[in-house]
Amino acid sequence: MAGCLIRTGDESVTLSGTAVRALLARGDGDAALLYVALLRHNGTVMPRSLAGELRWERPRIETAESVLRELGLIAPEEKQEPLPLPAEERPAYTPGDVADRLEENGEFRKLTDEVERKLGKRLSTPDVSALLGLYDYVGLPADVIYLLVCHCAERIQRRFGEGRRPTMRQIEKEGYAWARMGIDSQTEAVAYLKKYAARQGSLPAYMRVLQLGDRAPSPSEEKYLAAWQEMGFSPEAVALAYDKTVLKCHELRWAYLNGILKRWDEAGLHTEEEIRQGDRPAGRKTPAEPGRDEAWMRQYASNLRKERGE
Repeated sequence: MAGCLIRTGDESVTLSGTAVRALLARGDGDAALLYVALLRHNGTVMPRSLAGELRWERPRIETAESVLRELGLIAPEEKQEPLPLPAEERPAYTPGDVADRLEENGEFRKLTDEVERKLGKRLSTPDVSALLGLYDYVGLPADVIYLLVCHCAERIQRRFGEGRRPTMRQIEKEGYAWARMGIDSQTEAVAYLKKYAARQGSLPAYMRVLQLGDRAPSPSEEKYLAAWQEMGFSPEAVALAYDKTVLKCHELRWAYLNGILKRWDEAGLHTEEEIRQGDRPAGRKTPAEPGRDEAWMRQYASNLRKERGE
């Protein structure tokens, strides 16, 4: 019997007997299709990043992903490998791939049009490929990608002035950062941007306590300030760490100041009061009980007289 399968000459996806039995018993076609798609990529991509390839909406792929977790066919979310950086791994889209996706997917076509309007320029094929990677490979929804582009554009303009635009490489890198933080819905993106705006508004206060005036922080300085805010340190608490740093180093040293704040964070000291009460110099002894030092001195003098034969 010849069989009913048409051989394509590329039978590279192989399912184990255990997987086949589990999928057949569950009877979930979406889960089976997602599993095959993951096998085709050798399990090196996030399940949700296949939404574009499968032409599925986000809720559908999330449901199929949950089924595969229940069946033990993909690792628990907390054990998955982190998303690689764009430079480490990204699908190599050909001009034909880009053209096909623009023609087939109305949502992605609309996204590219909106991004072009926001950036005020015509996107090149490599630009669209990077955008497609965020949409297709990383799995960010179109509305989230647009908020991401707006965020990057505003950040670059604030830092470098009117007329400056972010590169697609910068947008792509920020998109991967959002994916790692779990910002993959409009609600989460809006919440993050609101928090980011509040953090930006408080940066001048931190710069002032560090005696750096009213200038904007550099990107590296901003990373330190953001980390300290995430730890829960107010400008007043940072001022205490700054004072200790200058006393020790005679100047502002970001790494040294950061070490002080990390030590306080690990000790659970965040407010001015907690720091003043809980951060004592190493070697400082607990105050002695009333009269304890005097009794010790009398005993010491008595022992000394005995040794001398007095």
